Amino acid sequence: MLKEKEMMDLIKKLKKERSVFIIAHYYQRKEVQEIADFVGDSYAMALAAREADKDTILVAGVDFMAETAAILCPDKTILSPEPMATCPMADSVDVEKIKEYQAKNPEVMLVSYVNTPAAVKALSHVCVTSSNAEKIISKLDGERDIMFIPDRNLAGFIEEKTGRVMEKYPSCCPVHVKLTAGNIKSLKEAHPDALVLVHPECEPEIWREADYVGSTGGIIKYAEISPERKFIIGTEEGILYPLKKARPDAEFILAADELICPNMKSITLEKILYSLENRETVITVPEEIRGKALKALEMMIDLSR
Repeated sequence: MLKEKEMMDLIKKLKKERSVFIIAHYYQRKEVQEIADFVGDSYAMALAAREADKDTILVAGVDFMAETAAILCPDKTILSPEPMATCPMADSVDVEKIKEYQAKNPEVMLVSYVNTPAAVKALSHVCVTSSNAEKIISKLDGERDIMFIPDRNLAGFIEEKTGRVMEKYPSCCPVHVKLTAGNIKSLKEAHPDALVLVHPECEPEIWREADYVGSTGGIIKYAEISPERKFIIGTEEGILYPLKKARPDAEFILAADELICPNMKSITLEKILYSLENRETVITVPEEIRGKALKALEMMIDLSR
């Protein structure tokens, strides 16, 4: 049995020898983030996959992240070290119901969160992430109605920021909704000098009272430049590692012990090593879906500029 340090060294050696670029999400285990060539939020991961100069991309993230890389990079081999690492919110979207809705409401623009299956992206006008949703929604045709698929809480946040009312698909992130107003109240009483930084997938009563609301990348940037030295963090536990690296002088308090995504954490060094050694599992998207989904992702990238 290899020790953690030995495994990390072997992964770094193999990825170099086999010309593999590893991208990881901020919610990954700290040791997984440490061996990655790039760590970021879902939007940054998508760009990193497309811009990487390697022919093979290993995605340390849940399934829709690997699918997104496969959509954007048809000329590259996309590896997932744990293809069973799904996103419950993405899985909750019923593709057939979306098709039925679209047939009945052809004039409505479908805006899909990147946390959706490729088949949903293929039906969409544009995709968004939590880091660019406000900018993109603000640029869309104001004369047309919007259906936002999912997250209902992110959609509500964007509504309040832009004034653009949207129909919302009734789904959410099961991890972020575990955070309660009571959690925040108790921590603020114990740490009155702390700023509250949260993800918009939290419930409205959480983000309405926060000092900052943003994507994982946005939260890190905010903490990095803030003069304050104590923060209550309302998103998945994995973000604490890059936060502490960015601000070793600051204190970061996870807003609730339940803010852990077991699906993200199911990706381990052992699985990454196996994936590198065996080139498994290769993720592909059928071309008839990929081509349509690509248009929605390309629109997202264009409108994010």
